[in-house]
Amino acid sequence: MLQIEKGIDKIVKTIRVLILDQPGYLGRVATAVGNAGGNITDTHLVSYGFEYNTRDLTVFLDDEAHLQTVLAEIGTVEGVIISEIIDPVLELHRGGKIRVKSRFPVDSLATIRKLYTPGVAKVCKLIEQKPELRYLYTSIGNTVAIVTNGTAILGLGDIGPVAGMPVMEGKAVLFDALVGINGVPILIDSKDTEEIIRTVKAIAPTFGAIKLEDIAAPECFEIERRLDAELDIPVMHDDQHGTATVALAALLNATKYVGKPFRNDCVGMVGLGAAGMGISKLLIAYGVGRMVGNDINPQEMEIFAKAGGVPLSLDEVMQAADIVICATGQADLLKPAMIRKGQIILALSNPRPEISPEDARGAGAAFAADGRSVNNALAFPGIFRGALAARAHRICNRMKIAAARAIAAFAVTGELVPSILNLDVHQAVAAAVERAAFEAGVARPRAEDVPEG
Repeated sequence: MLQIEKGIDKIVKTIRVLILDQPGYLGRVATAVGNAGGNITDTHLVSYGFEYNTRDLTVFLDDEAHLQTVLAEIGTVEGVIISEIIDPVLELHRGGKIRVKSRFPVDSLATIRKLYTPGVAKVCKLIEQKPELRYLYTSIGNTVAIVTNGTAILGLGDIGPVAGMPVMEGKAVLFDALVGINGVPILIDSKDTEEIIRTVKAIAPTFGAIKLEDIAAPECFEIERRLDAELDIPVMHDDQHGTATVALAALLNATKYVGKPFRNDCVGMVGLGAAGMGISKLLIAYGVGRMVGNDINPQEMEIFAKAGGVPLSLDEVMQAADIVICATGQADLLKPAMIRKGQIILALSNPRPEISPEDARGAGAAFAADGRSVNNALAFPGIFRGALAARAHRICNRMKIAAARAIAAFAVTGELVPSILNLDVHQAVAAAVERAAFEAGVARPRAEDVPEG
């Protein structure tokens, strides 16, 4: 569940204008934008001209119709010419957001002889004799496959793997920027569970771990289960477990703020898709005494029951649960009349939650929050960094719980979770996960640290 930033209902455009190079004209343009209800967030001088200067005005707008209103208002300003309308989001994605780049400059024939032939043969023979050395002498140990079939892309649904590529590239950017991991998007054009499993198994030797992304439930559960059992490298479906980890971190802080632990509480999960099931399983592993849940899909209710939860109607969940977590994607699902006094409500769907925190608190909730803070990008970079550092065979619940505690510890007073841009958080998560992997017995000894013979 990717966090949707504040202002997602609005659009952003860059309006390139030629402005007469005389005092007051830039101010007139800004006033025109403001009169039309536009919000200028940035201005940039593109170039000086003989009579006119070219400037880019980045403006937040309600919709395309609002853009036309703003343009019309700018058009009334004498000495100003509208040159171009630029979409900064599309510009950022032009040409893609990632690339493969050599770590070393190829500056001499001697370098080529070492990194390629004939020198590379020595490394190949070492890895043939001792396969674990692939982690020392190749990029495998720092490379994660980001695998999707495009059936559950954000809130867009089944749009196919190619249309989902910008999301996979975004995940790769976060891997690199936050923890220095190489993330490689892998698009699989199939909805056949067996074909997806076969494909991932076939390419797995290239990677140190597999990150499953935006694959629809319930197929995602079987795909992850099988790959986790049949591969000797970590496999994690981020929509389940990344979201679950951050949700647990948020819950640790939410219950701290109201002054009560929650292991003995009844926790209700509304929405049992990938995120909901991931949260439910992790809370059960954490030790929640009673987990109840609801979903409109009977198959997912059955999966929930097999995982140890108690399927109930929505009304029954709201009556039974001390804590209610929602991940349905359905705005305004919960009505104020359904809230019990003293409940904790985490309505995680974006961009519009199942109930606004204000309405939930007004109806008597002791604590309420929406999903703007619960961003799985707080979890997955550090989880994979820690798993790769431990050379883990798998990612277990102990590692996810350790990650959640590390995330929760960095939140400042009044926050559920810390900022995604706090690099110390990701390093702390990685260290906690690596330590938990060794404690859980899923770490792999380093070949280079093991004496010969």
